Amino acid sequence: MTIRWGVSPIAWANDDMPELGGDTPLESILADVRDVGFEGVELGGKFPRDPAALKPLLARYGIDLIGGWYSGSLLVRDAEAEIRALQPHLSLLKAMGSTVFVFAETSNAVHGDRAVPLTGAPRLDAGDWPTFGARLTAVADYIQSQGLKFAYHHHLGTVVETAADLDAFIANTGPSVGLTLDTGHAALGGVNAPAVIRDHPERVVHVHCKDVRWETFTKVRKTGASFLDGVLAGMFTVPGDGGIDFAEVMTALKAVNYAGWIVIEAEQDPAMANPKAYAEIGLGALMSRAAAAGLV
Repeated sequence: MTIRWGVSPIAWANDDMPELGGDTPLESILADVRDVGFEGVELGGKFPRDPAALKPLLARYGIDLIGGWYSGSLLVRDAEAEIRALQPHLSLLKAMGSTVFVFAETSNAVHGDRAVPLTGAPRLDAGDWPTFGARLTAVADYIQSQGLKFAYHHHLGTVVETAADLDAFIANTGPSVGLTLDTGHAALGGVNAPAVIRDHPERVVHVHCKDVRWETFTKVRKTGASFLDGVLAGMFTVPGDGGIDFAEVMTALKAVNYAGWIVIEAEQDPAMANPKAYAEIGLGALMSRAAAAGLV
């Protein structure tokens, strides 16, 4: 597998804030995804969960299903219980021919709570990491046995947010536990994304590319606003429209011979940032930097 370009539908219709793009028809989203030139799309809240309905729908637009976010609860239940809970999601991905299982721990996450400031993300005590890591590894081993890559999504407002969190995560999990490296969440969480790629190439199995507006993020953080308030304020944007050096990211991916999906994802208010227009900006920026790095 070489590089494939995909997109998240969150810029068109935000699952965390249904009022953002909630009235946008799924067919309109898929038409935009096709017209911009993406090969795949990640699962969104508007998508049917029955492969008998979803497969012909995506085929009509010539789009593959990349995968989709799964909310895990391994801090409060064991691996066996999690494996039972994830079966419907896994069955859909397998039926659709998806290659990536994106997992995020959300049992104590605060990113969806507008009453909690950006500084209020949960932290895990050092003594709790071995159990959490062992459970993650057991689930990842199972996902791998089913033919998919397990790709943990670090995220602001969750238990894996900072560079220290990510170090503990890697130290306490086995090789089957891959990573969805998200450039936007990495930057705002104090994680050096190119360094992670260089230092742990075997863990980077999926890539989300979003850009950040540093000045907006700084203001939001200082005022005690929440993650969702930051999204509304515009702290995220598409690659090429913010402060992240994506040439460095693409060069790092080339150096480790990364192959797989690169997904553009930018949580913005579609009424303020036209999703199709911004998707075109993001894809163009990434493709040009990838070509310059020799990644494609």
